[in-house]
Amino acid sequence: MRLFVRDAGRRIGTLRVTLTRSLGFGMQEYCDLSSCQNRVRIGTEMRAFSGRTCSLCPGPESLVNRVAFRIQGMDCAEEVAILKRELVPLLAGDAGRLQFDLIGQKLTLNLSGNVASREDVQRAIARTGMTATLWDEQAVPSALSAPEALWRRRELACAASGLFIALGFLSHVWRDGWLAALSLVDLEKEFPRVSAGLYLIAAALGMWFVVPKAVSAVRRLRPDMNLLMTVAVIGAMAIGEWFEAASVTFLFALALLLESWSAARARRAIESLMEYAPATARVIGADGLRQDLPVEEVSVGAVVTVHPGDRIPLDGVLTKGSTTVNQSPITGESAPVAKGPGQEVFAGTFNNEGSFEFRVTRAAGDTTLARIIRMVEEAGHRRAARERWVDAFAAYYTPAMLLF
Repeated sequence: MRLFVRDAGRRIGTLRVTLTRSLGFGMQEYCDLSSCQNRVRIGTEMRAFSGRTCSLCPGPESLVNRVAFRIQGMDCAEEVAILKRELVPLLAGDAGRLQFDLIGQKLTLNLSGNVASREDVQRAIARTGMTATLWDEQAVPSALSAPEALWRRRELACAASGLFIALGFLSHVWRDGWLAALSLVDLEKEFPRVSAGLYLIAAALGMWFVVPKAVSAVRRLRPDMNLLMTVAVIGAMAIGEWFEAASVTFLFALALLLESWSAARARRAIESLMEYAPATARVIGADGLRQDLPVEEVSVGAVVTVHPGDRIPLDGVLTKGSTTVNQSPITGESAPVAKGPGQEVFAGTFNNEGSFEFRVTRAAGDTTLARIIRMVEEAGHRRAARERWVDAFAAYYTPAMLLF
């Protein structure tokens, strides 16, 4: 969120603001992340809030040294665990400096104390086989973003793997019959070379996105699920179990595909929620004049007018007029809800009919829609105790399975 700093009506700069707390009387206290100074916004002005220390953030040093990356290839908890094993030693062993947003493929780090540089972090992430680019809040995603393109490649590889398994199985059935193809009987014959070749292709396609991560795990001397799966598949081929090797790789690729798909679906759901709220609001000034302002500049207590067919820009209480509102993005109600003076309206909802005016009750960063989006994003940061236990268990289980 950006706020514009004004001095006597002139715009003199911008502040990127992420933390806010209500002070009452339509005033909001803000913390500027670049200088960690409290400020109060009154109307469209920003004024220094003197006589107070910052109560909104942990301190200037930690905020200035926070950096966020977009991680291409971070689609599941396994990738999060891999990144933790690589980055925690780089950050003086403090896992609390890392914050993961799995849905948004976002990694936030606290680099205060000069524990590491951005370049060090990017090099460490590159060693895991994933790619890190600096997070850009203003970046507009392309029609086919990197996560979507990766998902399409995984989809094609998984489908091709399944196709070659089917061809290999049918060729084996054609020569030796169903029982032999299912490994239910041993005909003491050499395994059909055509079937073995088709199964080998199927396994290669299924492991296409797994083997690079397994090689990375070997280089880092940190065995993980990808390395364990690769060793298991190679072992199955070595003893002549071609059908089992190909089937395992296909099922593993399908599981990864579904996990990536679910994360992409959640990502698209959040993006669609963000598109519901308008960027501007039509504010009625004290002189009765109407002015379109960015929603970030609209103060609590301001009066906003909404026309038929418009989306409501902010949360508020209706003061004049009546209408029906489609609140399905917020409440899930399919039928429009009648609204009259004194009733609450929500940002991102759709005004069906009738013009009305409402008084703003929450700032742009604190609307019901914004809080829903924030809670969904923060849910990816929190991990259950069982998940933490599984991570700790896997750190010993995976190397043990490789040894045995």
